[in-house]
Amino acid sequence: MASTGGLSRRRGAGGATTEDGGIGSTHSSSAPLSAGGRRNTDSKVASDPRDLQMEDENKTQPKLTLMEEVLLLGLKDKQGYLSFWNDNISYTLRGCILMELAFRNRIAMVKDPNRRKYPLADRYIEAISEKLTGEVLLDEALKMISSTEERMSVGQWIDLMSGETWNVMKIGFQLKQVRERLAKGLVDKGVLRTEKRNFLIFDMATHPVTDSAVKEEVVKRACTTLISRSTGSSPTLAEKNSPIQYQQLRTVAMVCAAYAANVLENALMYLNHEMRERAFNKVEELLGDYSDYPFASNASKDEIVGRDLQMEIVAAVLNVFTKMDSIL
Repeated sequence: MASTGGLSRRRGAGGATTEDGGIGSTHSSSAPLSAGGRRNTDSKVASDPRDLQMEDENKTQPKLTLMEEVLLLGLKDKQGYLSFWNDNISYTLRGCILMELAFRNRIAMVKDPNRRKYPLADRYIEAISEKLTGEVLLDEALKMISSTEERMSVGQWIDLMSGETWNVMKIGFQLKQVRERLAKGLVDKGVLRTEKRNFLIFDMATHPVTDSAVKEEVVKRACTTLISRSTGSSPTLAEKNSPIQYQQLRTVAMVCAAYAANVLENALMYLNHEMRERAFNKVEELLGDYSDYPFASNASKDEIVGRDLQMEIVAAVLNVFTKMDSIL
């Protein structure tokens, strides 16, 4: 807590203190006199260039991260919780963290010509920028990657962040309570709210949807991508005009991650049987096109110029998703 002395000093900046302790006396002032005898009250506010850079970057980033979009698709709108039988979403969310960091140009594959001898998921990654993103989970993962001397691959990082390791020396790499922390982040963004529900003998925090328009936009984007008759994934007009960096690739990553997490069906529940079948066939096609690098589809070619090492990570994560039991 600030001291009373500090409080007095801050008050004193606004006006002089009189002999009897009053504030606002005109007998003295720190404002200098101008040539015309008027007091010069003009002041310049200093700004940190890093804050300006962060503002510029935020303009090209979406409101929701990949992890939040996938979690939102899995949540029941009114009940506010995920299916108790979903064992895949936790692992998938860790992969989404790596993709999100790659989209934000924080991590990339280690630039080694010999890396192509190894499968995508076994190639080493590194931090290329330690600048924080403002998203708690992303920054926690970024700090781990940047501070670790031992180089590790995409597959290793997903396993470690999921807690799937027998190496007791690496238990500390596990990201804990990811789903709950993401839900609280969505509460802070005004998308969800927090309620307490009783489940038999215990209470549990649930997070029903408050801003349905946000979830509807995610569902609409997923459906538009998956029921398109075009081959591959051609950017929509909205994606072409979007200020968001990698918008089309982000949508592809989101639907593929939702498929791996077993929550994509929630977005397709309002489609008829034929359209759902087409959507599932399309997402399998997208996984095939984007789980190798260079991408088989040329739809996003212009978006990724000069970002090959970052996009390799996206392809590597999607490659890991293709090997998950849920979609074999």
